[in-house]
Amino acid sequence: MKRILFQGDSITDAGRFRENLYSLGEGYPQLVAAKLSFKCPGEFEFINKGVSGDKSTQLYVRCKEEIINLAPDYLSILIGVNDIWHELAVGGGVSVKRYSQLLSMLIEDVQEALPETKIALLEPFVLKGPATEGQWDEFRSGVEERAKAAREIADKYGLIFVELQQKLDEADQKAPSCWLTDGVHPAPAGHELIAQEWLKAFNL
Repeated sequence: MKRILFQGDSITDAGRFRENLYSLGEGYPQLVAAKLSFKCPGEFEFINKGVSGDKSTQLYVRCKEEIINLAPDYLSILIGVNDIWHELAVGGGVSVKRYSQLLSMLIEDVQEALPETKIALLEPFVLKGPATEGQWDEFRSGVEERAKAAREIADKYGLIFVELQQKLDEADQKAPSCWLTDGVHPAPAGHELIAQEWLKAFNL
């Protein structure tokens, strides 16, 4: 049985029950698991280790225990929005340079320990909403800078890169306010969009 591990912040966490290793929350990891379990019953197990509020700093600290020790066959990482959000909110963010360094170190550690693991980086994203519109220009540019860094890391280390910002921008133009509840956290339709792009990128 192949193991799929989801890592990230609250977007990935999606209210999972921390005491249950196999609790997937109510977001895109659950949707991916539902589709793959129906399509390929018994072929995959799914673990969600996303932690609400995490920045790249916390994710790197968790790398050994909650990525390498779990030895996934497939690793999905979505991280970055809190690196700028926390900076704008309380001055506690992570610079683009440090984000890139930490994410690169994490990938190098995982590839050294688990050379057969297939890794995808999901693109950080943001839309205009209650949590973002007050500092919209800074929010959007900050997320875009980290998305660019994530894409560069994916190219450098031969990873899958799951594009999300353009998909959400296009969807939001057609049906505003349906995709992210506050400009950051996905609504049900937003989680479905992420799940669909995830499945296309991994081609499972």
